[in-house]
Amino acid sequence: MCHWPGSDSLSREAREGWGPSSIPNLPPQTTLRILSDGRAGHEAQTLGVAEALGAAPDIRCVAPRAIYAALAPFAPADPRDGFAHAPPYPDIAIAAGRRTIPVLRRLKRDSGGRTFTVYLNKPANGPGAADLIVAPRHDCLRAANVFSPLTPANRITPERLAAARAAPDFRIAALPRPRVALIVGGDSRHGAYGAAHIAELAHIAASLLASGRGVMATASRRTPTALRERLRRALVAPSGFFWDGEGENPYLSMLANADAIIVTGDSVNMVGEAIATAAPVYVVPPPGRQRKIDAYLGALRDAGAIRIWSGALADWRRTPVNATPDIARAVAQAYLAFAGPSR
Repeated sequence: MCHWPGSDSLSREAREGWGPSSIPNLPPQTTLRILSDGRAGHEAQTLGVAEALGAAPDIRCVAPRAIYAALAPFAPADPRDGFAHAPPYPDIAIAAGRRTIPVLRRLKRDSGGRTFTVYLNKPANGPGAADLIVAPRHDCLRAANVFSPLTPANRITPERLAAARAAPDFRIAALPRPRVALIVGGDSRHGAYGAAHIAELAHIAASLLASGRGVMATASRRTPTALRERLRRALVAPSGFFWDGEGENPYLSMLANADAIIVTGDSVNMVGEAIATAAPVYVVPPPGRQRKIDAYLGALRDAGAIRIWSGALADWRRTPVNATPDIARAVAQAYLAFAGPSR
């Protein structure tokens, strides 16, 4: 495995800084294209890397038809997505999600190899999917072109957090302190939230409210209806707030203004975004736990980035952890080596 700078250490805002000065500058006029499958988690990763690189990306959303989507990444690109690999060819292309891989490979081919391709997460078709693969450590992918950070990339930066603290969402500002953010995921192919899991999360929300804390919660598109309804009923004003999809999503404001964060462990991205803040982070183990999630959560726990929820909040401090600068640095360094002195 190739050990790019930062691959064996946590990215910590307080120690290393989060500014562009820590990331090599791309040549002026470098063009960057994002290939998106429309999934919010994938877009957060690709946009996070592009923003850390200081690039204004050209975003092209692919929507392959059923047969192409089902066979991705092994099928060819859907001809209907031809616009996504059309010229003018970018200098760098970043993609996430298996349905984007056929287009990424077609773009590499059609550009005559000129476009430097980057794939975020572990590709099912192996390291040959792109020039650089960014696969978090828990994916256990090893190859010369693989960079393995502790967490995926995200768009949570110190500047965004500071702005959200300075001007919190009015629904968050109305809550009493201390405030606890409850970030809830949902069903996945590895397990579904049954009655016991739903009752546990509802109990967490109710007990926090009973302790005098302000509790703010948000759900994901995967959250089952029964869990949404339990949280909606439990988290009422003046001390509770549940975002039900109405109005602007206050997710960033929740993260920025939380004195503690409790997040379900079914989403690698959600946990990674939570630990990019300075708040204590507790993870509620997800249903149907599987090896990769266990490895991810175990590594974060061992690094002091999270604690597994045991039923009570504690007074502890932690340093923000965010791998996005390391990922952007790896992409910039790899691209500069690929482009050579002529660019």
